[in-house]
Amino acid sequence: MKTKFLVIVITVMLVLAACAPATPIPPTPDVNAIRTSAANTVVAEFTLTAAAFTPTPFPPTETPIPESATITPTVTTLAADSTQIALGTPGELCDNMSFDTATVDVTIIDGTAMTPGQEFVKTWKIKNTGICAWGDGYKLIFSYGEKMNGVAVPLGTLVQVGQEVEVSVNFKAPTKLGEYTSAWQMANAKGIIFGKAVFVKIIVK
Repeated sequence: MKTKFLVIVITVMLVLAACAPATPIPPTPDVNAIRTSAANTVVAEFTLTAAAFTPTPFPPTETPIPESATITPTVTTLAADSTQIALGTPGELCDNMSFDTATVDVTIIDGTAMTPGQEFVKTWKIKNTGICAWGDGYKLIFSYGEKMNGVAVPLGTLVQVGQEVEVSVNFKAPTKLGEYTSAWQMANAKGIIFGKAVFVKIIVK
């Protein structure tokens, strides 16, 4: 009787052992833990990428001019009826002139009648209002209008600052009838003009 019972117990144990799985069943993974780990990995990768990226600053659009820099004025040379006239930057000259409108016309008042081809001398009275004396090379230069074969007469004297002087131009009236105006300006020995223009106005009849 005991022998049969043992045989049954052993048989049951063998059957159970045969039905048991060969490898243990792994536990069910925690889904929330997996999601947390993946999120941490992504954050870490973004952090490393941001740390490794160094933005390059854009170059400045304009180069600043240093305060110590100076601007050198330019001198332009213009041709006026075959006469070279240099125009300097205002303020760089020591020369200047002015005149009194009541006394500037010494000879040939405006509107004087002339015959065709008539020669005449126009004289103006002007004043040295600069800070330099006028010496050799200072003269009147044709500026605009009708030149009328005008030739300036040399100063022939030293003109001190504040002194008045008479300047003249030899003219020849045009042969055609009409009204003519000729404007002239003072220039220094370098050909740089200064001051206001003086002019003569005639009527050829």
